[in-house]
Parts: sequence; C-alpha cells; structure tokens
Amino acid sequence: MNFGKTIATMRKNAGMSQRDVATKLNIARATYAGLEIGRREPNLSVIKCLSEIYQISPDRLINGDVDTTKEVISPHIFNKMEVDIKPREVSPELKPDKLREVLLYVLGKVGAKPNVGETVLYKILYFIDFDYYEKYGQSITGLSYVRNHYGPTPTKSFMEVVKGMEKANELEVVETKFFNNVQKKYLPTKDADLHELSANELDHINEELVRLSAKTATELSELSHKDTPWRVAKQGKLIDYRFVFYRTDLTAVTDPDDEL
Repeated sequence: MNFGKTIATMRKNAGMSQRDVATKLNIARATYAGLEIGRREPNLSVIKCLSEIYQISPDRLINGDVDTTKEVISPHIFNKMEVDIKPREVSPELKPDKLREVLLYVLGKVGAKPNVGETVLYKILYFIDFDYYEKYGQSITGLSYVRNHYGPTPTKSFMEVVKGMEKANELEVVETKFFNNVQKKYLPTKDADLHELSANELDHINEELVRLSAKTATELSELSHKDTPWRVAKQGKLIDYRFVFYRTDLTAVTDPDDEL
C-alpha cells in the first residue's frame, strides 16, 4: 500500500475527515488531499505529525507497515448490578465500572493540567495498573495495553468505556491547542464514586499522580520505553503484566525482597 492510500485508510478508520487531519497538521484541506491522492510528497514535519496522530513510528507509516483493519467500537453499557469479579493474576480482566471511577478520579485530580492530554493519560493509566500489579499481583482497572511506537496504549476496551461515559454524560472529550499541536483532553462532568476503590488503590493512584502528572508526553513515553514489560513486547501486541517482576531499578516500585 502506498503512502497516500495508507493515510487515507487510517484517517477513515479513525473517523476523521480530510479537514480534521488538515487542521491537526496546520495545512489547507486541499494540500492534505494532495497527499492522499499522491500529487504532493510529504515533508518530515507532516510525517512526524501524522505518526503522532496515529501513534505509530514514522518508518512504519512511510513503508505502509500499519494495521489498517478498522475496529468497531461500541459504547460500553454500564450495569449497576454487575458483579465485580477479581482479575486472574496471570491475565487481568477489564473491570469497566472500576475503570470508569479511576478515570473520573484521575481526571478530577489532574485532567485540567495543560500537559495532561490523551497521550499523558494513557501512560498514567499504564503505570497505575502495572505498578499496582508489581506490588499486589493485580491490575486496578484490568485494562490491556499494546506496545506502540510512543509507548503503551490501551486496547479498544478503553474507548468503549469512554464512549459509554460520554453517552451517560459523565465525560466530555474535547480538542484544544497545546503549543503547535492539537491536544485531545478528557474532562469529567461528575465526581468519582470512591466506594469503587479500596484505600490501597486510592493511596497508590495518588502516589502515581504525584510522581507522574507533571511530566510531558515525551517524558512519560521515554520512561515507558525503559520498562521491561514494554521492552519485551512485540510491536502492536499486548504487553504482558507478568514482566513487571523482571523490571530494572529504572522503573521497579518494589524492592527485590518485597513479597506480594
């Protein structure tokens, strides 16, 4: 697949118009359209911006080495009577209601910070879950994450929960200008139900927010690249929680002699 067809397919899969992408690139729609039909050659700045939009490396974007299969994302339907099943230690399972409350709590604490856009949020959630797994053998939200060029990214289950929260008027997703880029921000419209979270979980989340929430997207991506679970995962594949037990001092949150 050539470059024009690749970016056209990725744009459609992301549900964006040519004008949407052109705005993110800070170019005219007609100029962007020329890229898709092959009348214009992309410069390095455009390639870099597109790789950030689609969270893949510039090399893979240029070579067409991307997954252009469209995933159908449906809003998660929350059920208050749903039983909260503890995740298995080997493979944590998503807990949508708990993820909702973690999102509301985290965003209520740090979501308004200028640096906290989608990329920063992804990395904060990753470290919240994987650091808690290292300490206690469980993930708080049960989210699965895949290895992407810019670090861990949650699977489509995350967006299903977000869509469900939007539908329930619990969350707004907006795009704002952040320096020269367009930043996607998640803004809560209600408070978290703290009964969903244990004292241990709240303490852990608060510690992570103090440690991570002031960092930039670049800093958090670089930190995640030093983390053993991300390093051993294959590109585009799920990151295995169990590799937290092989972390180095760069990212480990427990001492070697600590017990779960």
